[in-house]
Amino acid sequence: MFRQMFKPLIAISLALVSFAALAEPVVIKFSHVVAEDTPKGRGALLFQKRVAERLGDKVRVEVYPNSSLYGDDEELEALIRGDVQMLAPSLSKFDRYTRELQVFDLPFLFDDLAAVQRFQSRDSGVRLLGALSNQGITGLAFWNNGMKQLSANKSLKLPADAKGLTFRIQASDMLVEQFEMVGATGVKMPFSESFRALQSGQVQGTENTWSNYYSQKLNTVQPHISETNHGVLSYMLLIDTKFWNGLPFKVRSELQSIADEVTASVNRDAEAINAKNREMIVASGSSTVVTLDAQQIKAWREAMQPLLKRHESDIGASVIRAAQTVNRR
Repeated sequence: MFRQMFKPLIAISLALVSFAALAEPVVIKFSHVVAEDTPKGRGALLFQKRVAERLGDKVRVEVYPNSSLYGDDEELEALIRGDVQMLAPSLSKFDRYTRELQVFDLPFLFDDLAAVQRFQSRDSGVRLLGALSNQGITGLAFWNNGMKQLSANKSLKLPADAKGLTFRIQASDMLVEQFEMVGATGVKMPFSESFRALQSGQVQGTENTWSNYYSQKLNTVQPHISETNHGVLSYMLLIDTKFWNGLPFKVRSELQSIADEVTASVNRDAEAINAKNREMIVASGSSTVVTLDAQQIKAWREAMQPLLKRHESDIGASVIRAAQTVNRR
């Protein structure tokens, strides 16, 4: 009798607990390694803002910038483990999982950021968003930072000027080969260690975008920056596939819609942010910006061009051709 009286109360209690659990917002931990005032940093904050506006009672996004949660040598493993749910890593980090994405590391493949965006929006580029599906990772979008420049403790005008120098690079074998082409050495190193390594002389140069030079103060330890536009720094917005597929359909659809809107904003504003940061570096007087003429650019292009043929079978000749066709030269 006593047991029968309490059965309805137990059922009500369990229902209330279940309701309370469902009422708690889903938490998306979004970790990245750059400053907030960069294309990726702004994109993460805009994503957080839009989710709060449209899914505030259902989803909460926590943004961890500047390697405050995981460094760029740890974040992919953290995503695979489920310790974070969202990242936007550089495409240079994926060579151990897939070779196709190394198309973005090929030097002098894209003429400018507009060409990169044309490639990413066409079938060959969109297909690459699924390149990590066998790792349990879903690609939602490509975010672009900008074109990369070369910096060093000496002026770099011709490939021979880089001979014997060491450059901090991302964890990409392609970038190691890129610097070998000009007689230099690429040292793989987390982004968060770049400033210290350049300041101490452990490395004498690096490659990066204007926004990353300025936001991390790398220009203050690099007296010369050559405007080469030799490569692109792009990211893939990633989410844990198991987590993603476990979300209610309406929530997932809204998050994808928000991601698409933020992607358009990030990619639209990237060039403006980099142009502004270039001007600020010039105005600071910390670095001499070396402007190369057409013949000097041609020399750099020719020195690194063999990489395209060497990696045609790895990346796929059709992928490389699709990338080349977006240029307007």
